[in-house]
Amino acid sequence: MSVTVVLAALDEAASIAPVVRGCLEHADEVLVVDDGSSDATGAVAHAAGATVVSLTRNHGKGVAVRRGAMEANGDVLVFMDADGQDDPADVPRLLGALRDADLVVGSRFLGRFEHDAITPLHAWGNRALTLLVNALFGTGLTDTQAGFRAIRRDRFLGCDLEAAGYDIEVDLVLEILRGGGSIVEVPVTRRARASGRSHLRTLRDGAKIAARIGLKRLGAGLPPRVHSGRRPRSR
Repeated sequence: MSVTVVLAALDEAASIAPVVRGCLEHADEVLVVDDGSSDATGAVAHAAGATVVSLTRNHGKGVAVRRGAMEANGDVLVFMDADGQDDPADVPRLLGALRDADLVVGSRFLGRFEHDAITPLHAWGNRALTLLVNALFGTGLTDTQAGFRAIRRDRFLGCDLEAAGYDIEVDLVLEILRGGGSIVEVPVTRRARASGRSHLRTLRDGAKIAARIGLKRLGAGLPPRVHSGRRPRSR
């Protein structure tokens, strides 16, 4: 099956070129959704070999991710961050695991964080939100907020996704579970940012993610049993 890597990007001109080139080693297409950047993100990505979809203003990560899925040509979608923190060399690991799952998540907590790859506050917040998902939905996941993941395009487009911001990750996870699908986690490496800054607002976006989890629980209609799993830690 053909593979498209989708990169939702906002003001990542300084880091996106090596990400695009690295992804092209493992994919048939790299599609960058330039979410209203004020810098040359789109032009730099295009010069590096990506197909670029430019949004006229910043709509949020969830909107950019969903637009990328609609525009992609690949049978399989790989989502990852455009800031260089995800390692394109991990893409084959996610694709290999997709044979046994509906959604593959690259877990940073099963893998490793390089120095300065995450702040203590963000690490705590990620763990807390993952514990909330596990408690409310009976799963055993380790990293529900990871943006590095693989899914078949038709499966993604069949999900009822509403998230416009950083809650897109948990929105997709819970939609897969609502449909009785399986989720497998594989270990990945998370690197420090080489430049730029995160656009995540810890308290505001964390509250939106928690609210999304609560809303999904209220209207869940989950099957009696859901399945989530993980791959061994071997590298």
